[in-house]
Amino acid sequence: MNMFSAAEIQSVKQRFGIIGNSPLLNHAISVAMQAAPTEMTVLITGESGSGKESFSKIIHSVSPRKHGKFIAINCGAIPEGTIDSELFGHEKGSFTGAHEARKGYFEVTDGGSIFLDEIGEMPLGTQARLLRVLENGEFIKVGSSKVQKTDVRVIAATNVNLIRAVEKGKFREDLYYRLNTVPIYVPPLRERGEDMVLLFRKFTSDFSEKYSVRPISLDEDAKKLLMRFPFPGNIRQLKNIAEQISLLEQEKEIDAATLAKYLPSDQTRLPAISASSSSSADNSDFSEREILYKVLFDMKKDMNELKKLVLESYKSGGLNSTIINNHQGLFEDMDSGMPFDEKPHQESSSSNLPLVLDQNKSKESSDDYDDENIEDIIHEEDDNSLSLEKKEKEMIIKALRKHNNKRKYAAGDLGISERTLYRKIKQYDID
Repeated sequence: MNMFSAAEIQSVKQRFGIIGNSPLLNHAISVAMQAAPTEMTVLITGESGSGKESFSKIIHSVSPRKHGKFIAINCGAIPEGTIDSELFGHEKGSFTGAHEARKGYFEVTDGGSIFLDEIGEMPLGTQARLLRVLENGEFIKVGSSKVQKTDVRVIAATNVNLIRAVEKGKFREDLYYRLNTVPIYVPPLRERGEDMVLLFRKFTSDFSEKYSVRPISLDEDAKKLLMRFPFPGNIRQLKNIAEQISLLEQEKEIDAATLAKYLPSDQTRLPAISASSSSSADNSDFSEREILYKVLFDMKKDMNELKKLVLESYKSGGLNSTIINNHQGLFEDMDSGMPFDEKPHQESSSSNLPLVLDQNKSKESSDDYDDENIEDIIHEEDDNSLSLEKKEKEMIIKALRKHNNKRKYAAGDLGISERTLYRKIKQYDID
């Protein structure tokens, strides 16, 4: 296949408003330009908000079909009961509300191109109809028995891992291989390096031009902070932040501290159960089983701590500050920010302690408890949690390695705070 020069790729970028110079982005554009003159079906993969629709427009506009119609369809936005009618049309009276015959998109765009976004959300029945169009150029309207012909090029896109969808029976294997003739991977924003700064500048410039205000700019530290942020919402999220800062900040030179106020500090997203693309399938973060292990471990840990707390309270005749200091983990979510060893030591103040046992009641009911039995139960629970502790340690190590020991992002993947992660690293003596 022909290779394209940097000037040719830059020309396409300018034509379609694509900002950036990262090698991954340039490669994706080059593949789209190579595929455009052919009739091959193209599958575009990438995270939500990464700009997949722009590539479908490149393919159509550079292809021999450029004078034909181009329609972009979001498969996930069309109800399952009406998607067949939308795509293939229906006859009058074929279902309730079908007062007249209707042409579907495959009939209307004959000779052109259809972009099917979120193809992974398409129902299995509709997938079978689509496969027939791709293989034979044939379709049947809903409520009809007449086979019709169409000459449409299909460009599909997805932000889910279709291989996993095939394994789970949610996507047809034969359709997957028919769609994936030419794969194009659109990189997420976090993989595009300095493109983040270029896009930020573009969005703030557009804002200033639209509202006749002086554009903002980032200092060097702010640029570095911007490029370190993962941007799970990709280009959409970056544009949102750029416009917020442009509107709200009076000072037009933005430093890192100011920028940090607009970057979400808590990127606690559940570990990805479904990868965003086939190219990242081998690097999927955590399995569902590992997530379940974490939840069970946390519940078991809290239960054991509570049992120890009750036992110590029973033995001491009440819950005092010494016992609270020994079980800080139970009250972490209720902490006001002051270290435990700096807080006033109050022996039994119901207004300051989260839990107070009545000393008299404890003494009156002491005959109902057996110290040895309670301790046996606690030791048994501790033994049962050893395997879960090992599992949690493995998950923490795995998350730290994945994010090059950056605790903020590792904590986000694990669904815990940085403070909790730091405590657990110390607890498990992780290097």
